[in-house]
Amino acid sequence: MSRVLITGGAGTIGRALAEALPPGDVLATDLARGNLPDHVRFRRLDVTGDDAHAVIADARPEVVVHLASIVTPPPGMTREKAHAVDVTGTRNVLAACLAHGVKRLVVTSSGAAYGYHADNPIPLTEDDACRGNPEFAYADHKRQVEELLAEARSKHPELEQVVLRIGTVLGAGVDNQITALFQRKRLLAIKGSDSPFVFIWTRDLARIVTRAATDGPAGIYNVAGDGWLSVEALAAKLNKPVLRLPAGLLKAALAIGRPLGLTQYGPEQVRFLQYRPVLANDRLKHVFGYTPELSSAEVFDLWQREAGQ
Repeated sequence: MSRVLITGGAGTIGRALAEALPPGDVLATDLARGNLPDHVRFRRLDVTGDDAHAVIADARPEVVVHLASIVTPPPGMTREKAHAVDVTGTRNVLAACLAHGVKRLVVTSSGAAYGYHADNPIPLTEDDACRGNPEFAYADHKRQVEELLAEARSKHPELEQVVLRIGTVLGAGVDNQITALFQRKRLLAIKGSDSPFVFIWTRDLARIVTRAATDGPAGIYNVAGDGWLSVEALAAKLNKPVLRLPAGLLKAALAIGRPLGLTQYGPEQVRFLQYRPVLANDRLKHVFGYTPELSSAEVFDLWQREAGQ
């Protein structure tokens, strides 16, 4: 019996979790083994098909940690394919857990599930609604995932859930569409918006996921370091100017530029810059029992030093 089965186990957090647990207690799964240590057991699992039922039935884990997700779609990936991983994949894993007696399901959701909305409270708590954004695939998919999980909690309370709504992850070697914003000569912002960011250190996140998979309490938790940073604060740390554009102008430019191949971003990214979710971490600290080692500002400072920005 494997105590913990990890989907998306070849990713950064999956590897950290696999290394933190006793070798005999963990089975990492993914499309390929990647850089998993040799001592970690591995099986191929494609969450978009029937693999979850077959592998979970065979491994009989007590806990499933579902990390498989599309955060930054690779070039050419359609929204339908991303949906197949994020939403259909979660549905498949959830169904397999229920069918084969899994005791606990840990899911890495996202602060994006709350959506990018002008009326979002600052900060957001776990009791605020997950509204996503239909025009922004990642936020919309995470909203749908949250709805699947909520329905399962109502109908199948015997399956414990730990749902982690994660802020922007930063740490050594992190390089994605978020860090690309910080590497520009000028930081892009929308007129009239603070464009706030919350950050969580990769090591803090790995520890949180490990606790969720072992002795942490079930529940829904925002995952972010203390505090948040406005785009002006980030620019000051980077010693870079801020380019503030009207929302309408930027939307029009992106609508023209993406079809022409001039940018990878579309008009939906404007709300991403305007109304980023700011996550309260009180429940993480006082109920889940974990206080992040680094605040949002300290996480950014660490990334800045390591990235040479």
